[in-house]
Amino acid sequence: MSALTLSDFGYDLPASHIATEPAKPRDAAKLLHVRGDRLGDHRVSDLPGLLRPGDLLVVNDTRVIPAQLAGTRGAARIGITLDKPAADGSWRALIRNAKRLKPGDTISIADDFWADVMAIHPDGSANLRFNLEGEAFLAALQRSGALALPPYIARPQGITPQDATDYQTMFAQHPGAVAAPTAGLHFTPALLRALAARGVGITKVTLHVGAGTFLPVRTEKLSEHVMHAERGIVSQAAADAINAAREHGGRIIAVGTTALRLIESAADVSGQVFPFAAETDIFILPGYKFRVTDLLFTNFHLPHSTLLMLVSAFAGIETIRSAYAHAIAEKYRFYSYGDACLLEPK
Repeated sequence: MSALTLSDFGYDLPASHIATEPAKPRDAAKLLHVRGDRLGDHRVSDLPGLLRPGDLLVVNDTRVIPAQLAGTRGAARIGITLDKPAADGSWRALIRNAKRLKPGDTISIADDFWADVMAIHPDGSANLRFNLEGEAFLAALQRSGALALPPYIARPQGITPQDATDYQTMFAQHPGAVAAPTAGLHFTPALLRALAARGVGITKVTLHVGAGTFLPVRTEKLSEHVMHAERGIVSQAAADAINAAREHGGRIIAVGTTALRLIESAADVSGQVFPFAAETDIFILPGYKFRVTDLLFTNFHLPHSTLLMLVSAFAGIETIRSAYAHAIAEKYRFYSYGDACLLEPK
């Protein structure tokens, strides 16, 4: 195969196929089961029947924070999108109007909430140190921040209270994500009960999705793309559950590309998973040898995105092209609030 380029991962999607709100109930969303050239049209509520007793779902339990902030420095309006915390307690953030800032400036957000600029980077990002930490910082975000919804979810009048509920999975526990792990948005208590009755287990890992997930790939040569890093945690209990399921013949189903990237980062070449607490910048392209993931439950991803490259690596480029063409023809709903697919490896 010749070297892959960005152009290999394009497709045309009618704007009418972009979901602007989730299915209700969430597990009523369509589900496309992809097994090579065999495509099955289902609902997410059918998932238990597509899995086997002893299989294990791995879900991401990160919680989305209101990561968009509006501040001022003098007369200048400054837009802030939090990306990820640094080890010293500061935050890396994407900045709108960064040219109006320099190190040492203070951005005022509210009377009791501000950030000092520690560094400005050439890409327009900055390192900020807020005057609040811990629970006080999270409370200030709730008062002053807004969800950083993807730009294709149009909200001309601003983020709605319903979005605060819709853009959070039922597994959300550990605050820190800028964007939701959207495959998890499809799950409901009723679906979890049906999975348990089927003998399918669930374990949780944490990957805090950063603002880099919104950034486009800007290089035609994929070898030149620098993948954003995100912090992930695989506990001893989660590692043990994954290893035990594999040992007993169960399949590991990653719920979302975030869970997949994390467990692949935590596994050795034999597929053994170990506890993990670090950043991962794993960039999965066709040709990657998957270590531990047997199936992938995921949404439909943007053209030219690293996530489309990942699912193409998992199921095969031509298989994904065919599956996406089928989904478009059958009027599946795409992207964060859209429908799902269950992928088996090529």
